[in-house]
Amino acid sequence: MNVREHKPLLRSVLASGVVAGLLISQAIAAEPGANKEVTPDASKVFSPPSESSMPTDDFGKAIRMGEQIFIHTKEYAGKYVGNSLNCASCHLDAGRRPNSSPLWAAYVSYPAYRSKNGHVNTLAERMQGCFRYSMNGKAPPLGDPVLVSLEAYAYWLAKGAPVGEPIPGRGYPKLASPALKADYTRGGEVYAQHCALCHGAEGQGQSSNGTTVFPPLWGSQSFNWGAGMHELPNAAGFIKANMPLGLGGTLNDQEAWDVALFMDSHERPQDPRYNGSVAATRAKYHDSPYSMYGQTVNGHVLGSP
Repeated sequence: MNVREHKPLLRSVLASGVVAGLLISQAIAAEPGANKEVTPDASKVFSPPSESSMPTDDFGKAIRMGEQIFIHTKEYAGKYVGNSLNCASCHLDAGRRPNSSPLWAAYVSYPAYRSKNGHVNTLAERMQGCFRYSMNGKAPPLGDPVLVSLEAYAYWLAKGAPVGEPIPGRGYPKLASPALKADYTRGGEVYAQHCALCHGAEGQGQSSNGTTVFPPLWGSQSFNWGAGMHELPNAAGFIKANMPLGLGGTLNDQEAWDVALFMDSHERPQDPRYNGSVAATRAKYHDSPYSMYGQTVNGHVLGSP
């Protein structure tokens, strides 16, 4: 395969895919039949417009700026970002890839009620939450050029997508409960074998010339305790479908659950809704067996100041 054929994979690497990955050379060298990606029926998955069809008028300028913000978030929206992640760290291939919460599916799925904040959210408000939690920053105000550009990019990607009905490839896959309860030790073994090469033994990722290539999975530069990726089903579904980068579907469900628990059992920035008590914050916002916030791991209460 040539480089042109691997443009989506290269873009995923440069756009910082989250959770585990292999060196690009390994992915390209893999046998054609080895890449068993977890994707919906290709005949039913919406295909966003090609980048070459992006308009060149003034609206096209806003779309292009939205794409750049999405891929290089700290560079173009730095005042709203508190870590080293980009939007494309969790929404792969610049928000195009199905089963990695693609931006085109988000556009046609809002407004929608969200139990997280107990009311109907617009797409702009949903994006504000991403900045607050996943980017560990602060929400751009409504009408801010950052949000307007991101909405313009989402609108363009969703051109022709069905509205008001379930859309294949939206969000992350929902995995069945694991046969065995997710386990930290097993997850650490999966991480060492499949993830550490790109994200580092300590989960701090890799960067090149100040640009994040493989994002940190925990620690001060990762997503905070309020982000959706800290919830085990989200992390496990994302990992199963997309990781190692370019080889999605090669981990079995048990491995995906185990490594998700391992990743989410490390400390990260505080939930911005923290009210002074880890126990009270867990009771109000994290009362779920799928959240490690407030749980004790290796003698440490996660989320403790």
